[in-house]
Amino acid sequence: MSTVEPDATTPAEPEVDERRARAVAEQARESAWERPSFAKELFLGRFRLDLIHPLPGDEAADRDGEAYLARLRDFCEGIDAQRIEREERIPDEVVRGLRELGAFGMKIPVEYGGLGLGQLHYNRALTLIGSASPAIAALLSAHQSIGVPQPVAMFGTEAQKQAFLPRCARDDISAFLLTEPDVGSDPARLRTTATPTDDGTAYVLDGVKLWTTNGVVADLLVVMARVPEGPGHRGGITAFVVEGDSPGITVEHRNRFMGLRGLENGVTRLHQVRVPVANRIGEEGRGLRIALSTLNTGRLSLPAICVGAGKWATRIAREWARERVQWGRPVGKHEEVAKKISTIAATTYAMDAMVELAGRLADDKRNDIRIEAAIAKLWASEHAWRIADELVQVRGGRGFETADSLAARGERGVPAEQMLRDLRINRIFEGSTEIMHLMIAREAVDAHLSVAGDIIDPEADRSDKARAVAKASGFYASWLPGLVVGQGQVPSAFAEFGPVAGHLRYVERAARKLARSTFYGMSRWQGRMETKQGFLARIVDIGAELFAMSAVIVRARHDADTRPERGTTPFELADVFCRQSRLRVDALFDGLWSNTDEIDGKVSRRLMDDSYTWLEEGVVDPSLPGPLIGPAEPGPSKAEDQHRRMG
Repeated sequence: MSTVEPDATTPAEPEVDERRARAVAEQARESAWERPSFAKELFLGRFRLDLIHPLPGDEAADRDGEAYLARLRDFCEGIDAQRIEREERIPDEVVRGLRELGAFGMKIPVEYGGLGLGQLHYNRALTLIGSASPAIAALLSAHQSIGVPQPVAMFGTEAQKQAFLPRCARDDISAFLLTEPDVGSDPARLRTTATPTDDGTAYVLDGVKLWTTNGVVADLLVVMARVPEGPGHRGGITAFVVEGDSPGITVEHRNRFMGLRGLENGVTRLHQVRVPVANRIGEEGRGLRIALSTLNTGRLSLPAICVGAGKWATRIAREWARERVQWGRPVGKHEEVAKKISTIAATTYAMDAMVELAGRLADDKRNDIRIEAAIAKLWASEHAWRIADELVQVRGGRGFETADSLAARGERGVPAEQMLRDLRINRIFEGSTEIMHLMIAREAVDAHLSVAGDIIDPEADRSDKARAVAKASGFYASWLPGLVVGQGQVPSAFAEFGPVAGHLRYVERAARKLARSTFYGMSRWQGRMETKQGFLARIVDIGAELFAMSAVIVRARHDADTRPERGTTPFELADVFCRQSRLRVDALFDGLWSNTDEIDGKVSRRLMDDSYTWLEEGVVDPSLPGPLIGPAEPGPSKAEDQHRRMG
């Protein structure tokens, strides 16, 4: 197998230690909190129900959004999802149809040629499209949630908006290029450079980008590159809009994956690509902050797609549980299967509630939803995967068989195994579960770090530490007493929520316990807290469950009030979900202090030191020879690939 070796234009990898890597990430983080956040308050032990209940909404926007969804549904019903799976590409006529429907401009403001949908109905559109084909949902989501439209709309100049947004709404497909072959969630090691030209009119980009969703077919790219420091240049990671057909851009490989077979994802090389200064988004050195701010709402795309999978799985589970008979009874009446079906339905309702709440809060613009969006991505991606796994199990052998094979022998072609494969990437896309744990944990302990920073900073001098101790003492003297008692201990609290009021009281009590546990962890480990990733992950998972419970209870109340034809069923689903969630929360609280984290770390280190190589004896290695991490294999150029697609 031939490979492309780094050429002379590929910059040497920056030498980055752990401290500098953390500093780069911290500088990119949006630290100010100008608006309230329900989730942030939850981690501090303050249950601010007033921030999410009653659900905010705009009736006029709802009517317009629902009208568009009706047109989109008609189109989606004509999509041949199995053709996309077989051919591993989205047919050109489907892309044309999406353009005619304005699907590429759903989030783009009307004044720039888009539909101007709010986050709520954009999420619902992705739920609908994702149920027809997750590959199409990924195409549209990558284009306008993280591609050119979102960062330009948020940070671009008026000239940039006029130049690029109408194109993205009408014809052009965009992509987002950050990840590199040896750089994932550690941006301090970014190797792609953007060197200013001597005349100051442009930058010259050089580097390789990996896993560029839409990059194989994109007309416009958002590229993150490092500008060298120098006279008149502050330098740092910077965002650029780059024309996809610029000289020097080559698509070297179209990647293929376990799922999302129609995904146009590849490896893109930039060699001496000239980009005008006018195409720089924001100032030099602001690229990572732009990327993270874009993702604050952009991350809601994935959980919206997960909701579509959950709704479809609920339907298939319902039909199968009733029609499939074993041992004289429908399988849904057997307790083991019933538990799985209950989990599928209740978890789907909670996912739907969580995504809807985050979407409404985003549209309302009175709340900061960066933590809510991150939690929705984390929680929904994990639980949607479990829903898919449970559906495959409920379907048995038919769950493992492909839809084409089922149809070929005369049965309904239910793509359960495909859903399992397609959903798996969501636990990695746009921040893996592990990275999301760390990111959310950073926000969860922010209040502690802001008052105790110099106490735990090894480089702070004695006077700085003394001032920090005084500051921390004042904060904790007023904060800790508020964690002792609350509404969760009042039997009549939250009575307006009827049969699920008790679960809200549990959430309030658990939030205070969560805040106390975080404080105990900070007191115990201080500066080493950031290394206690197992502890921090459990803290985050508890907060995520409490947020999910809050969202589903508020949604059940809303549904009962606005959809009386549903009777008590929303409360029934909310109740069973909360019972299941409470069991998980209780186990996570126990795991904070009783776990195998330390011994797991020891075993991992011993394994990497080759202490257990004897365990690997007796097998062969089916993987191809070559490096585990290396440059991509050469592939067709961008022009060649577009020619292939045009026939």
